[in-house]
Amino acid sequence: MKRQLNYRLVSKALFLSGALLLTGCVSIPESIQGTTAEPVTNLNVVLVAPELYIGQEGRFGGRVINVKNLTSSTQLEIAVMPLSKYDAAPELQQPSIGRLYANVLHFLDPVDYKNQYVTVVGTIKGVEKGKVGEATYPFLKMDVTGIKRWTLTQQVVMPPPTMSWGYGYYGDAPFWGYHYGYGGYPTGPGQVVTVLE
Repeated sequence: MKRQLNYRLVSKALFLSGALLLTGCVSIPESIQGTTAEPVTNLNVVLVAPELYIGQEGRFGGRVINVKNLTSSTQLEIAVMPLSKYDAAPELQQPSIGRLYANVLHFLDPVDYKNQYVTVVGTIKGVEKGKVGEATYPFLKMDVTGIKRWTLTQQVVMPPPTMSWGYGYYGDAPFWGYHYGYGGYPTGPGQVVTVLE
């Protein structure tokens, strides 16, 4: 009975620590949190009826295509990509879904931002016709209140351990349940993936 009670306590502790770890993973950087609980993030919805969203806070991100320094601001042309729900970083494996003119109210050096990945938060100002090559294209316009420039890094992701169902031992008592292959260690080589931090 004591052994079963201890097993339940250990299981609960592991579950709670896993839940806390996952909660910690959902953290949008302070610079792009914005002032509203849920800024607008769906570019396609805004482009369909921009007049409904003027003045609202939006959060968008992607790759900076062009940087134009003006007298008292900098305009970033961004190829918008879907954002991660965990940290609001652009999702690298996704294609561009539109374009954005992000007006930053101070100087940004083009060397530091062109071809870099960013996420911006700010006030939606409407839609302006622009050019992508020779084609006329609708650009969302916004005044930026917060910006995050992301860095491309590589990480090694290990495969999960092998699991099987069957009869085994926990301490001195037999039980039915999940068993991990080769001591619970991952099986197979790790995979190198590129991520934004």
